[in-house]
Amino acid sequence: MKQEIIVTSDGSKTIYLPELDETYHSSHGAVQEAKHVFIQNGLDAFADKDIAVFEMGFGTGLNALLSFIQAENNTTSIHYTGIEAYPVATDIALQMDYCQLVGEEHSAKFEQLHTVNWDEKIQLSDQFSFKKVHQKIEDYTPELDSFDIVFYDAFGPRAQETMWVPTILQKMYDMLKLGGFLVTYCAKGQVKRDLKALGFEIEALPGPPGKREMTRAWKKS
Repeated sequence: MKQEIIVTSDGSKTIYLPELDETYHSSHGAVQEAKHVFIQNGLDAFADKDIAVFEMGFGTGLNALLSFIQAENNTTSIHYTGIEAYPVATDIALQMDYCQLVGEEHSAKFEQLHTVNWDEKIQLSDQFSFKKVHQKIEDYTPELDSFDIVFYDAFGPRAQETMWVPTILQKMYDMLKLGGFLVTYCAKGQVKRDLKALGFEIEALPGPPGKREMTRAWKKS
């Protein structure tokens, strides 16, 4: 599938897929969207705790990089697992130049995220362990009650509807610990109804620039 690197409104880059008419991140700002959705409304809820994170859609590695920085800055221990069926080529990922915006001192770690072996857990630092899984989510069997947060960062329902069906969302519910939550940029009504039907408690939050709302879904029972 053809990939084009584009610059978003905050100066950070993302990948555009003409065939799907879809970008990996918001055109209003890749880095600021990721920080708003997955850090401020995700990791910040578990400040100074030892947590396990599952990312649906490892993609360019931006969310993992920001989570690594969060762990280093806050001495939070994060055990990070990202799943990706169609990996971005390393040379393309490194062209994102995220570290120009978030800190050049993290460049080596960002490259390591993309060059380590798939399906092998590594210790990226004292505070951050990392594993990327090369598999379709349909074929993935999660360990029950094993994650505190799910970063749901698949392509949107318009472009990839199969990633938002109840059978996939059920896996997210099953892998979350009691009191954990799924967080996503998506605020589509049908997705929220499906999450609620699975037992999640839905919280609509202000979205990142260019988007009115985002969703946080808690597993409270």
